[in-house]
Amino acid sequence: MLARGRRPPHIVIFNPDQWRGDVVGHLGNPAAHTPTLDALAASEATSFRHAFCQNPVCVPSRCSFMTGWYPHVRGHRTFGHLLRAHHGEPNALTLLKRAGYHVWWGGKNHLVPAEHGFDAYCDVKFRPDDGDYARWGHTPRPFAQAGNQADPSLPDWRGAPSSDTYYSFYVGALPTGRDDLYCDPDWAVILGAIDLIRSYDGDRPLCLYLPLMFPHPPYAVEARWRDLIDRRLLPPRPPPPADWAGKPSILGQLHRRFGLGEWEEARWDALRATYYGMCARVDHQLGLLVEALRAAGMWDDTALLFFSDHGDYTGDYDLVEKTQNTFEDALVRVPFLLKPPRSRAQCEGRVSPALVELVDVAATLYDIAGIDPGYTNFGRSLLPIAAGEATTHRDAVFCEGGRRRGETHAMERGANERPDGLYWPRVGLQVRDDAPYHSKAVMCRTADHKYVHRLYEPDELYDLRDDPAELRNLIDDPDPDHASLLAELRQRLLTWFLDTADAVPHDLDAVEWSGLFGPTTPAV
Repeated sequence: MLARGRRPPHIVIFNPDQWRGDVVGHLGNPAAHTPTLDALAASEATSFRHAFCQNPVCVPSRCSFMTGWYPHVRGHRTFGHLLRAHHGEPNALTLLKRAGYHVWWGGKNHLVPAEHGFDAYCDVKFRPDDGDYARWGHTPRPFAQAGNQADPSLPDWRGAPSSDTYYSFYVGALPTGRDDLYCDPDWAVILGAIDLIRSYDGDRPLCLYLPLMFPHPPYAVEARWRDLIDRRLLPPRPPPPADWAGKPSILGQLHRRFGLGEWEEARWDALRATYYGMCARVDHQLGLLVEALRAAGMWDDTALLFFSDHGDYTGDYDLVEKTQNTFEDALVRVPFLLKPPRSRAQCEGRVSPALVELVDVAATLYDIAGIDPGYTNFGRSLLPIAAGEATTHRDAVFCEGGRRRGETHAMERGANERPDGLYWPRVGLQVRDDAPYHSKAVMCRTADHKYVHRLYEPDELYDLRDDPAELRNLIDDPDPDHASLLAELRQRLLTWFLDTADAVPHDLDAVEWSGLFGPTTPAV
C-alpha cells in the first residue's frame, strides 16, 4: 500500500526506444536538438551523464528495469521471454497499481505476454479509436517499419535485395500530405496522454507509462524535425577497426552483411540527421506533455523518469541498428533524466557524473511512491542524487547478453532468419551454432575502463580515457598495468555475480517436521 502521512505524487515513465546516450544537447553534442531535456536539466531535473542499460536490446532491458533484476536472475536475455506474472515475476507497474495508482499504459509492449491481457499491470491499456483521430484532426498512419505495403505514401526505401540500402534501415522524411505531422502510434500515445491529463479528475495518483517506438529504426521522421539538425555539427563517426581485430566475430560479419562500407559521408550524414531528428521529435513530444502537466497544475507534484531502453549504432563502425551481445557505449549508454516531485526533493537542475543503471528504475519508482515491493531487487534509488544528498552511486555498471551453445529457444528464430527479413544481418547469425556469433557475454564498466568476458570468444579490455571509441582491445597487451587492471575487473565481475545470482522469495513455506524423527513427546 501507499505510504501513509503524505500525498503520493504522480509518476510519468517516458521511455523512448533505442536513443543513444550521446545524442543530447546539454551533454555536449552540438548537433543534438533537445531543448526540453536541456531546459529540465538546467532547472529542476538531474541528468545522468553515465547511465547504462542491462541488455542492448529492448525486451531484456525492459524486463530488467521493470523488476530491478539483472537479466541473469531469471534468464531474461532474449526477445521471446517476457515478464510472466503467472510465473510469479514482479513488475513495477503491477505494484504501483496495487498500491493505489491509476496506471495508464500507452505505447508498445515488449514487456509482458499479451495473451494474458493487461489487467494485472494497468487500469488502461490505451488504444486510439476513430473518434480520437477525428478529435485530434489527424489521419492515422503506421510506423515506417511496416513499409509502403501498409502505407502506400511511404517510399520503397529498402530497394532491391542486392542494393546497399536493403539493410540500411534508412527511409528519410516521412510524408505528411495535408497533415502537419505523420500521426503514427507514437503521436497517438502522446495525444492520448495529454487528453487524460487535461480531463483527469480522479482521486488516485496517476502513473503514465509511455514506451514509445522512436527513435528506433527505420530512420524516418517528418522533415520539420530532420531539418532542425545541422549536419556540419555531427560528431565524427568511429571507423571500423582494421580487420575487426580484437572484436567479437559478429561485428565483422554484420559489417559485411549490412554492406554499407562504401557509403560516402554525405549519405551517413543524411541517415544520422534523420536519427537525430527522430530524437528531436521525441524531445518535442516530451515538451508537449510537460506543458499539459503544468497547465493542469500537476507538474510540481509529478515525478518524471525519462530514459531509453538501449542505444543504436547510427553509423558507428559503418553499422546500423544494434546487436544482442556486444557492449559498445553507442548501444549500452542511454539518456536518463529524473525530475522528482517537489514533495520528495528540491532539485536545482544538474548533470550528474555518477554511474547509474536502468536496474535502478524500479527502486526509484518504489522510493517515489513510498511502497515496499516485497521482493529482492538489485536497484538503488536515484532520489538521493536528485536531492543533492549524494554524488556517487555505483563503482561499476554491468550489461549482459547472448546465449549458450545449443540454446535453440534463445535463438530468436522466425522470419528474420531468412535473407529477406529486415533484421537478417543480425538474426541470421544468432541462429547459428557453427560459430560463436551469439556468444554469451557480460560487461563490467567503470568510469575509465571496460571489460567484457565472453564464453566462447576472446575477452575485451578497453581504456576509455585514451580509446573512447573502443577500437583497441588491450586484453593481450603485455603492459603489467593492464594485467593488474584485468585482474581487478575480473574480480569485480565475480563479486557482482555472487551478489546478484539469485533472488530468494520473501514469503516462507511451512515445513512439516512432525514424525520425521520418530514419535514425538507430548508437550507438558
